[in-house]
This record gives sequence, structure tokens and C-alpha cells, in this order.
Amino acid sequence: MTASFRTGLSAVALAVGLTGPALAGPTYENASGGTFTFYGQFDPTWMSFDDGVNTYNDLVDNTNSNSRVGFYLRQPFGAYKFQFQFETALGLKSSASVTQTSEPKNLKWDRTKLRHVDFSLAGDFGKVSVGQGSMASDGASGSDLSGTTLVVSQSLIDAAGAYELTTSAGALSGITLNDAFANFDGGRKGRIRYDTPSLSGFVLSTSYGTEILKSNVDDDYYDIALRYQNKFGDYNMEGSMAVAWTDKASGSDIRDTIASVSVEHASGLNGTLSYGDRDTSGNYYYAKLGYQAKFFSVGTTSMSVDYYSGSDLISSGSESESWGVGLVQKFDDYHVEAYVSYRDYSFSDNSGTSYNDANLVLVGARWKF
Repeated sequence: MTASFRTGLSAVALAVGLTGPALAGPTYENASGGTFTFYGQFDPTWMSFDDGVNTYNDLVDNTNSNSRVGFYLRQPFGAYKFQFQFETALGLKSSASVTQTSEPKNLKWDRTKLRHVDFSLAGDFGKVSVGQGSMASDGASGSDLSGTTLVVSQSLIDAAGAYELTTSAGALSGITLNDAFANFDGGRKGRIRYDTPSLSGFVLSTSYGTEILKSNVDDDYYDIALRYQNKFGDYNMEGSMAVAWTDKASGSDIRDTIASVSVEHASGLNGTLSYGDRDTSGNYYYAKLGYQAKFFSVGTTSMSVDYYSGSDLISSGSESESWGVGLVQKFDDYHVEAYVSYRDYSFSDNSGTSYNDANLVLVGARWKF
């Protein structure tokens, strides 16, 4: 066991050990049935990235599910339900922002860390949401019942996404994992969104939004998504598909098409497929096979292996490939999920340049409260 790996394990063990037995977020209720609920999570991870030339080790916040705090205010009004959600990331050093040449501060908060400042009203008509929050297409590429999305998911760029690939000559290529392994999933914006009531497991959503947390971004975003969730005997199934348009102020508009489906059997076996296409660049396919079981009394063990294949994402003829394995162990009494994963990346194009394979190791734990 290397010294850096021992350091990572020690740091994660310390972070988990400091939590102690976790309590569910407190909920307070008023006389008319309204509630206030506070919640949060802490997700430190040790990240080791090898770009084929050098290895970089760091203790970071896992961007797959970053550390955050938030609260809900919920109030019924007859047949209607009003909700306000506030949620912000803590601003800890992100696994997605560390690079070979720069490293963000351990703690830096600004308004871009706000995830939800979101009002909604729900009833028989469905649900209308207004404010900073998820666009309709947010998560549409990520239907996943494997229990391993903390470390193994179609969003490869949430960990180490800012690192650059290196050439066989040992130089930085200028091509980041963010660009070479895109997933085209929707995000969070200042938006207005409508979700229909569930009909036999189907929910149709649409939204229109703009960027309100970053300066000098005048693009318009609109999308439509269809989600499905149901159970058939021993099978659970969830799926989604979405089309999202970005009207860029520069005039180079974008259309993204994404879809995903995941099925789990009562035995614990599960499978996931995802697809994404951008009309101005390329596309990708993603597949995962997983298994969940309660080997230990402390909680469920989830494991999976996945494969990603992208075409034309950087340039015509470019090919991006990645495979990964991950394991997540729950500790129910402590509201902790400990995890470890390994991922390999490879890339080629028609430029005549050869690129080194890269790999990533994550070891961490998420504590929810």
C-alpha cells in the first residue's frame, strides 16, 4: 500500500469518524400542517489522477455529490402544496476543478455555489416551479438503480473533469476530460418549469431558463423531458429522455438529445444504459452492470462496472473510451456511504498526435444529516 493511498484512507476515516451517529435532519411543524426541514451532507474523497506522465493526489470534495446544506419550507393550502427550497454547496475544493497546473482554494464560496432558491406550487394540475433549480432535462441522462452513482456514473466529468490528457511526448494536450467525455445532461438555471401529474408512471416536464448566477452569460435555455418509473413483479424500472436547446447569444445554437434507462431485479442484479447526442459535435453511449446485496448487517453493498464510448466529441473522427469499477458500502446507523472506485480513460483523434491513457482512483465517504 503506497504512502499516498494510506494518507487518503486515513483522511477519509477521520472525516467519517468525526461524524458520530447521524441524526435525520430536524423537521418542525406549525399548527396548520406546514413544515420546516433542514438537511445536508459532507462528502470528502481522496482523489489520485495519473495522466500517463505524473500522478496527482489530493483530498477534495466529491463533485459526483458535493457537500451541501439546505432546507425545505412546505405549507398546504387546501388541495395545493406550496414549497420553498434553499440549497447551497459549501464551496469546498471540488474534485472537478483540480488540474495539473492549478488547484482551487480549500474553501471558496460565491453565488455560483447556490443550487436551489426555488418556489413551487403543486396540485391536481401538476407542479409549477420558479427560481434557481433543475431544468426539465437535469438528470435525464442519469437514470440509475445501481446504488453506485457516488463514484461510477455516466457523468464521468464530475470527478477530475478539469484535468488535461497528455501526449505521448509528455506534454499537456489542451484537451480536458470535460470535453472528451461529455454527457450533455441538463443543469440548474434560473427557470420556470412545469411537471404534469404522474400518469401510469409517466411525467412530462418542460422549462425555460437563463443563467442568473454567472455574469455576462446571455444564453437562453429551454427543454422538454419525459420520465417513467414503475415496478413490474420482481423488476424496478426507471427511464427518461429529453431534448434541450441552447440559444446562444453568439448565434451558434445547440440541441442536445439525451436518454437513459435502468432496470433492477429483486435479486440485486441491475443494468443501465444511457445515450447523448449534440447536433454541433458528437455522441456517446454508456452501459453499466451492477449488483446489490446485504452481505453485512451494517447495510447494503453495491458494486458495478461500466463502459463509455464517445465519437466526434472533440473533432470529427475522435474517439473517447472509458471503463470503471466501483463499490459503495452503506452504514445505515450512521447515514454513511463509504466508496472506492477505479477508472481508465483513453482518447484518439486524426491529428497525428498520440495520447497517453489516464486513470483515476477515488476513496471516500458521504455522510448525510
